[in-house]
Amino acid sequence: MKTYLNTGRKRTLRMAALTTSLLLSSVAFAGEVTLKSADGTVDLKGDLVEFKDDNYVIRTALGELAISSSRVRCEGASCPTFDTAVTDVHFYGSEAVGLGVMPLLLSGYAANMNAEIKITETQNEDETLANLVADNGFGDEIGSFLVTSTSSGDAFDALLNDETGIGMSSRRITPAEARALRAAGKGNMISIDQEHILAVDSLVIIVNPDNGVETVSIEDLKGIYSGAITNWSQLGGADLPIQVVSRAEGTGTYEVFQNRVFGKDAHSAPEGAIVENDSNKVAAFINENPGAIGYVGYAFQRGAKPLNLVNECGITSSPDPFSAKTEEYALQRRMYLYNTENPAPKINDFISYATSDAADGVISKAGFIDLGIISREQALDSPRAASLLNADVDAFEGNVIREMLAEMTKYDRLSTTFRFNLGSSQLDERGLMDMERLANYLADQPKGTRVEMVGFTDNVGSFEANKKLSLGRAQQVIAKLQEVGGDRVANIEFEASGFGEISPTGCNNSEAGRGANRRVEVWLAKN
Repeated sequence: MKTYLNTGRKRTLRMAALTTSLLLSSVAFAGEVTLKSADGTVDLKGDLVEFKDDNYVIRTALGELAISSSRVRCEGASCPTFDTAVTDVHFYGSEAVGLGVMPLLLSGYAANMNAEIKITETQNEDETLANLVADNGFGDEIGSFLVTSTSSGDAFDALLNDETGIGMSSRRITPAEARALRAAGKGNMISIDQEHILAVDSLVIIVNPDNGVETVSIEDLKGIYSGAITNWSQLGGADLPIQVVSRAEGTGTYEVFQNRVFGKDAHSAPEGAIVENDSNKVAAFINENPGAIGYVGYAFQRGAKPLNLVNECGITSSPDPFSAKTEEYALQRRMYLYNTENPAPKINDFISYATSDAADGVISKAGFIDLGIISREQALDSPRAASLLNADVDAFEGNVIREMLAEMTKYDRLSTTFRFNLGSSQLDERGLMDMERLANYLADQPKGTRVEMVGFTDNVGSFEANKKLSLGRAQQVIAKLQEVGGDRVANIEFEASGFGEISPTGCNNSEAGRGANRRVEVWLAKN
């Protein structure tokens, strides 16, 4: 799909300059403009004299200055616009994905193809253009890639209206959005060929570094963001008014926070709350204001202080990479790329790279949490073991807990965690991707390595039935992994166990919590 750049509403794209495809080599203008660079080192005002050879020429008190269009963005009514430039791949949607990871991901894509990348600023603040040339700049042009960073909801509108090839979203597509796209002939948006998990992310609750509070609960957040809690002293902190920072409605970040904290409960933002669209600006404001609190993606903390989070049933989680990869942090989300049916080859090529192991390092460098596998020790002094030891259960369930404690100390837990639909042995949409990654990971382990698949359930049904179900799911994962992995896992010794509903990671009083508990963990024997 080709995306044509033109002028108009915000969604419409206007270029300050395209170094490879400008129609006009020298155009004269008149009127004041401002030239700004993204890093803030350039901020010049003057009368625009002409646009020539990819340079803005402006008249200032110091005389005429020529500034390369690749360094700055032009602001003002007299800025030139170009209606005929073309991009090969257009990304549209979530600013968390577009600003947070796409620039580095495109650079990684270029390096993976032994290509040179040139990133050009555009006239619009929310746009970035990248041109890729093969053979480190000496070969043919691979293509041009435009990233427009607005909101997750815009991604699906743009896909529906044929305005983009790839939609970026920090939440999963809604059933209504998927139905609208299917009705328009765009395909099944939740099929493995059209829905792609790029990374996982934690919505981190951040406060000023000088704030003495370390932990906040979901109930506390309800109180803060509804105006019922207005001073940090109410949470054990200093006598300091709370300054609430929220996000714009319609953004994926806002919707994930609202759905997880408030659910369907109606509420109004507290008086004096600040609404900010840009994650970087949220962190900057909080770092400058002692009483401020806000929420950002993991990559956007920018030195602010992250808080531990306690869910509705008292389980505490920290916004660290392991809890994000296992999706056991209470404010968890997935970052997605979406395409319509039968995408262009360049779209397929990019998505294949972005969802492969090769992109993990780039995603991590961007501050996001990639899908690569890491491990964690399961010691008896860990929070998980303490939770099991303090559980209020009958004698039978206590025996199961002791059995689990004895077993877990022999193994490290891998971050790969398989989850299931309610009452089903069917894996969720991330499962097959994780199967392939796990097979590659285990292929590098020594011959005879022992791996235990450990099943768990929610608390729907009897304890005995759930224990049996959890074992069956663990056995199913082994069978599927052996099918997918083939020779790569032939030297691995697998076993299965199931502990039913003990050791929940979420609250069983909500579907989201029950979904988190329906899982199979991967335990790797210690050397």
